[in-house]
Amino acid sequence: MSRIGKLPVDIPAGVTVTVAGSVVTVKGPKGELKRTFNPAMEVKVEGNQVIVNRPSDEPVHKSLHGLSRTLVFNMIEGVTKGYVRQLEITGVGYKAEVKPYGLLFALGYSHQIEFKAPAGIKLTAPTPTQVVVEGANKEIVGQVAAEIRQLRKPEPYKGKGVRYAGEQIRRKAGKAGGK
Repeated sequence: MSRIGKLPVDIPAGVTVTVAGSVVTVKGPKGELKRTFNPAMEVKVEGNQVIVNRPSDEPVHKSLHGLSRTLVFNMIEGVTKGYVRQLEITGVGYKAEVKPYGLLFALGYSHQIEFKAPAGIKLTAPTPTQVVVEGANKEIVGQVAAEIRQLRKPEPYKGKGVRYAGEQIRRKAGKAGGK
């Protein structure tokens, strides 16, 4: 049996989990998340725990078992604590500015880039060279952070660009000087 899939997920106080067929809805202090699971997986609420069962030991069901349990866990953690991803901007004149629609980036291009925040995501810039992405859905927080990083990936010679906080960029030696 799956080591991850067989573990029950505890439901903390203030969080409600409802299961309607293969649709699981989780409501908590940070918002509401809804997800449709594979119909083969049986998700049920027993007391203050969520349990995921699989119908057979087929490889497909085994892989879906652990995945489904982890997705339920991430939903519950998202509506209680939320998820945060931090990015750093490095480079002369590179900065982010908070606007009502999201963020305005100056990343060395001839134009500024407007980045609109999707629903359920909060974008902040505590300093012009830091960006914080917050939200209840782990997938969307990670996707938005990846899209922001994609605007100007860190380059290997000077390290200029947008990177995740704590990310190490492998640096290359520049062109060797003349003779």
